Amino acid sequence: MALISIGIESSADKLGVGIVDSDGNILANNVRTYKPGIGNGVIPRDAAQHHSDHVPNLIKMGLDEAKINMNEIDIVSFTQGSGMGPCLRVDAVAARTLASKFNKPIVGVNHQVAHVEIGRLIGKMEDPVVLYASGGNTQVITFTEGRYRVFGETLDIPVGNCLDVFGREMNFDNSSKPMGAIVEEKARLKENFVNLPYVVKGFDISFSGILTAAIKAVKAGNSVHDVSHSLQETVFAMMTEVTERALAHTKKSEVLVTGGVAANSRLKEMLSIMSEEHGARFFGLPAPTAIDNGAMIAWTGLLMHQNGHKQSLEDTLVRQHYRPEEVEIIWRN
Repeated sequence: MALISIGIESSADKLGVGIVDSDGNILANNVRTYKPGIGNGVIPRDAAQHHSDHVPNLIKMGLDEAKINMNEIDIVSFTQGSGMGPCLRVDAVAARTLASKFNKPIVGVNHQVAHVEIGRLIGKMEDPVVLYASGGNTQVITFTEGRYRVFGETLDIPVGNCLDVFGREMNFDNSSKPMGAIVEEKARLKENFVNLPYVVKGFDISFSGILTAAIKAVKAGNSVHDVSHSLQETVFAMMTEVTERALAHTKKSEVLVTGGVAANSRLKEMLSIMSEEHGARFFGLPAPTAIDNGAMIAWTGLLMHQNGHKQSLEDTLVRQHYRPEEVEIIWRN
């Protein structure tokens, strides 16, 4: 009989509750997003309050959608890190409460590892080079010697944060969709390309300089559509380059992109072309499982539990700077 895991994710602006069985079926996956308002960034304390207010209803919604009750849940999984401290504490407290009340095993999951594993599941991938691109992280990750290794990453701000700040400076209205999607829409109306800094250092990349240059370019009189297009093209080219470098170095045959920025069609197009040139299969996760979500936590918690991972309530303190390299990947040879 298949095991069932409930996963709770609240590491940043999104609160997610997902329910997954050990056959890989996603029985429920619902997300609520904290929206700070036009021109504002995420305030961790306020986001945590949003998550705390909504987590009971989201858990109930998930159970109702999956047509099960908590007694039928086998494992309670939660995001232990990385992420914003106040936000992480919401999913940890909710998971501890459920595990204690219903006497269920609890599993703390690494956020980045969960993004990789849900991608492997849905994309039916064995051993991909992974570009993880989101508001909180930009990393190129590959599996070797029993762990997920970060081959390269941003040296300053993540790509999602770069696009968010640019959009906020331009006063784009992201009340109904993510800022990255707004920038993508603006970019489609471009007429010219504006040269912006391109910073790649080996496997690592930097976005702070190009962000500053893009904002200055608009203030200097360049069209916001042209700069949106040029910003997108340049940062995605940088990310594609370091992913290609990791692919050539590891000689793997699959490429996966995950994280909130993975929803961008232009980024997926660039990565697809690059992968094809190397004879590698490419897969871009659809938005519901590319963004932060509970299903990825539920699935990774199941993998850990099935392969002997045990955790006490005393070991469930959140870890804001929890790196993927710290996790022993006991479910892969």
